[in-house]
Amino acid sequence: MVFTPILLALAAFVVFLSIVVVQQGTVAVITVFGKYTRVMAPGLNFKIPFIEMVYRRISIQNRSVELAFQAITADQANVNFKAMLVYSVLNQEEETIKNVAFKFIDEASFMQALIRTIEGSIRSFVATKRQSEILALRSEIIEHVKYQLDTLLETWGYHLTDLQLNDIAFDEVIMRSMAQVVASSNLKAAAENEGQALLITKTKAAEAEGNAIKISAEAEKTASQLRGQGVALFREEVAKGMAESAKVMTAAKLDASLILFSIWTEAIKHFAENSKGNVIFLDGSTEGMDKTMKQLLAVEKMNTLPEVSSIVKPT
Repeated sequence: MVFTPILLALAAFVVFLSIVVVQQGTVAVITVFGKYTRVMAPGLNFKIPFIEMVYRRISIQNRSVELAFQAITADQANVNFKAMLVYSVLNQEEETIKNVAFKFIDEASFMQALIRTIEGSIRSFVATKRQSEILALRSEIIEHVKYQLDTLLETWGYHLTDLQLNDIAFDEVIMRSMAQVVASSNLKAAAENEGQALLITKTKAAEAEGNAIKISAEAEKTASQLRGQGVALFREEVAKGMAESAKVMTAAKLDASLILFSIWTEAIKHFAENSKGNVIFLDGSTEGMDKTMKQLLAVEKMNTLPEVSSIVKPT
């Protein structure tokens, strides 16, 4: 028949129109005369030509968008934000896909609504904080946005996967003033630390000096006691020696004043051996010797040693 090739071509064309290939990571929304009917999964699908139409192909993969906007703090400081938003279709359930396909007229309208909603949420949060608090509230800002958007995005069929605030910057004038505040705070802390270190150094030095003085005083006290004990022992031994000598001389019927003369000559010898001078002046006359002996006897009489005074008797 003449119409056979035409019929074959027409049949092939109809089959071609019936085949719908849906890529992995996407789904296809099918409508009949503009009304939603079903969702095609990834792979090879068939539809009724000229009746069923692919209204929209929706990606169920994660998508990202970068945002840049400005907010004002409670103390009227401008804050510039740069953020990255990661979002995706909530799930592949039919109701979710219908919301994604029909809530907004097109993808651009959805993106505009999403971006403005996020900006408004961040601005409302920043407006309640001071500029000095913003830099430390990065995670709190993100949690605030997610808390406010989760329910709203679910009604649109989407889910906010992640929101990252990549950059938070103030105006140049504010940044300079903040840098000056930080610098002055660091200088103040450094001065306080230096003062504390100097105070500790001086305190330790004073304590060390006080301990040294105390130790020196204790040592001097001990040395004085030892010197006194040494002198006392020396005097005691001298007295004992003189007493013994006096006893011996008395027994030999000799004048005990010779002991004083011997001591006097020993002293002269000591002066000659240890003195730094070269000349010793002595009165070598008979009157001078007699005077010296009388002085020695007078000293001997003033001696408080009872043993010597009781033994030495003038003849």
